[in-house]
Amino acid sequence: MNHDDAKNILLLYRSGTADAADPQITEALALVKQNTELARWFGEHCARQEILRAKFRQIPVPAGLKEQIISERKAQEKIIIWRRNTVLTAVAAVIVVSLILATFWFQPPASDNALAIYQSRMVGAALRGYAMDLATNNPAQIRAYLEQNHAPADYVLPAPLEKVAMTGCAIQSWQGVKVSMICFRTGKPLPPGQAGDLWLFVIDRSLVKNAPAAGPPQLARVNQLITATWSQGDKLYLLGTAGDEQTIRQLL
Repeated sequence: MNHDDAKNILLLYRSGTADAADPQITEALALVKQNTELARWFGEHCARQEILRAKFRQIPVPAGLKEQIISERKAQEKIIIWRRNTVLTAVAAVIVVSLILATFWFQPPASDNALAIYQSRMVGAALRGYAMDLATNNPAQIRAYLEQNHAPADYVLPAPLEKVAMTGCAIQSWQGVKVSMICFRTGKPLPPGQAGDLWLFVIDRSLVKNAPAAGPPQLARVNQLITATWSQGDKLYLLGTAGDEQTIRQLL
């Protein structure tokens, strides 16, 4: 250790403390005893430290400062604990909600509301806007297209519905199976870009748990459409359009 190394080390030295037990400081203090110039510098350094200490001792300590520091520290610790607990609670809530949503979205529809869910999804497909897989007013071409794509094509239309102009068809999905969507135009003015205002959905009846038995069509309002639902043979039919019950009865 040389003269400069000893100075750098002794700058950190505080007299009257355990610093003297540090091996490097011990070595530097030994060099002080051997070097007159270093000893003079070290004496002046210690004197300056004592003056600073004395000045600091003269500064009055505000009443209650110790208690305030302790109190603020405890309050800060509580805030940190509260924030940590809040974050953990929020994370746990997100996990629980995610599990609930996952259970809701991925479980098969319960048998007692399968029909209502099916009706809502098909009507939603009509109202959201859709791209027809085949645009044509030819009923034979529509049946051929659906059959070629393994969607229900052997449907039977009510006599009044056979007189309504077709505009094409699309294939929807329900629980992984294909649903035929036949699009019609009643003759009313249509919004720009809309190709039809009457829709018929056909699916294998056995694939919708609580599908109605054969009988008169069941009328119900689903979202913005009036609908008629009925079973015939092995097929379940869902017809929907804007209007009221009288509007749809005229098509059955």
